[in-house]
Amino acid sequence: MADDHSKKLAKQELKEKHRKKIEEKKKEASMVRKIVLILFLITIIAVGAVGFGSYRYVIGAIGPTDENDEEEIGVTIPIGSTPDSIGEILEEKDLISSSTVFKYYIRFQNESGFQAGDYLLSRSMGMDEIIEDLKDGKVYEDYATSFTIPEGWWIEDIFAKVAEETNVKVEELEELAQDEQYLGELIERYDILTEDILSEDIREPLEGYLFPARYDFVDEEVTATQVIESMLDRMTGVMEEQGIIALENVSFHELLTKASIIEGEASTDEERYTISGVIANRLNVDMPLQMDPTVAYAHGEHLERTLNEDLEIESPYNTYNRNGLPIGPINNPGTNSIIAAMEPEIHQYLYFYHSPDGEVYFTENYSDHTEIVNEYQ
Repeated sequence: MADDHSKKLAKQELKEKHRKKIEEKKKEASMVRKIVLILFLITIIAVGAVGFGSYRYVIGAIGPTDENDEEEIGVTIPIGSTPDSIGEILEEKDLISSSTVFKYYIRFQNESGFQAGDYLLSRSMGMDEIIEDLKDGKVYEDYATSFTIPEGWWIEDIFAKVAEETNVKVEELEELAQDEQYLGELIERYDILTEDILSEDIREPLEGYLFPARYDFVDEEVTATQVIESMLDRMTGVMEEQGIIALENVSFHELLTKASIIEGEASTDEERYTISGVIANRLNVDMPLQMDPTVAYAHGEHLERTLNEDLEIESPYNTYNRNGLPIGPINNPGTNSIIAAMEPEIHQYLYFYHSPDGEVYFTENYSDHTEIVNEYQ
């Protein structure tokens, strides 16, 4: 009886292993087909369809470049590296055969969280193994300089924090962030930046583009250039991971502007999407957005309360006396607010009210909105 029971367990284990293998193969095949589709479309434009050849190419690119070569190769992933730059580093070391396939593979797998640091990899490793090592491998443990920027901070607050935690002075950061020649160079280098930031009415050209996160530097002495470009690198990397930069007919400047308003108004992720829907609805009917955080930014002050006299300020940032979006972002939003700006909730709300007890009430018409406001006054 014991033998029969053991055999039954062995069969069950075998079936389970077989089922998992089938699921893994289906998942891999599905991923390969998606990447092949993109390569297929690119190839149609460049040299014509290659069909089955593309499929075999992707299969090969996902696998080891040399399954018999187990020699360890040292690889350094710098701080602030984007998925594109990581792919290029791996391709240069002949650890992967195609940085393009790598880029699309990690996007479809929703892989993120790659760590800067030193790695020992080999050409016998497949793409999945390399990705896991880059996420879990040895990273720099001791940084000489670090600082953390929360979501929604103004650029002046960011610069003050950097000056507090590093050797860089506020004046150096402010001067560099307003330098037109330097800004022009950044526009050439970063897809996220456009001529929009050079408008004469823009108060801070890089407002909105400095990604809120923790920043670590190996060297004790850092420069204003390193600080600003590390933050732009991080914004670029996160947006590439989310597939936002590649989207057509989307102005990233306008997207960040919406996201910054959402960041200033919302406290929870649920609120972000609903408020994003309110913004979309008001824009669709050419109605002033009337968002209080834009008034505070127009005044250049963190207002505790927005009074009626505050609403009268003439500014391209004030959404009470002008229709449409403000001229640019009013803070530096996080990923969740940017995604919410991309994906507004579909509803009929045109108004919302933050009550003193922390509740947010959304309404479709001014009468209902006024009724709720009066209850708290």
